[in-house]
Amino acid sequence: MAANNRAFNYDLDYRHLNLREQPELYRVGKGEQGVLLVRPYKEEILPYWKFKTPDIARESSEKIYQLFLDYKQKGDFIGMDMARKFLQMGYTRSRRYANHASGQKYDGPVPDDQKGRSGAHGRDQLPRVEDPVKAESARIFYGKYLEAREDPDYKKLKKEWQQKYG
Repeated sequence: MAANNRAFNYDLDYRHLNLREQPELYRVGKGEQGVLLVRPYKEEILPYWKFKTPDIARESSEKIYQLFLDYKQKGDFIGMDMARKFLQMGYTRSRRYANHASGQKYDGPVPDDQKGRSGAHGRDQLPRVEDPVKAESARIFYGKYLEAREDPDYKKLKKEWQQKYG
């Protein structure tokens, strides 16, 4: 387990773990941690996660936000948190492509000893060239992300979850 018990636990076997059946193992973590690992939520939300154009981003973010509300109605905090993470990731990935058409933020490959970790790792940042279409997609996702993040029931459940499970 990670040193900070509030951190996302990357040591679990997520390929064979259903966190709907074992919810006590879920940790919120920071930001988008675990968004592409936690099953069955990943499979339920990922097919709708798209941001290529503002129209696609709007449809995607609205569908994912509806899933957030569906999970909320079922009292499924993990589902709510995962939908919130996908909305946040829609924002951050759209923003990345808005700033860098290739999606690459840094010049050159990630050093072998740093694979799977974010950061520059000594590489230069590539120049930013604003893409207004992707920037609009980012803005759309950001709005829905804030709706989810600031939902009073979500905030209450998140606090309760962290107090109960860490």
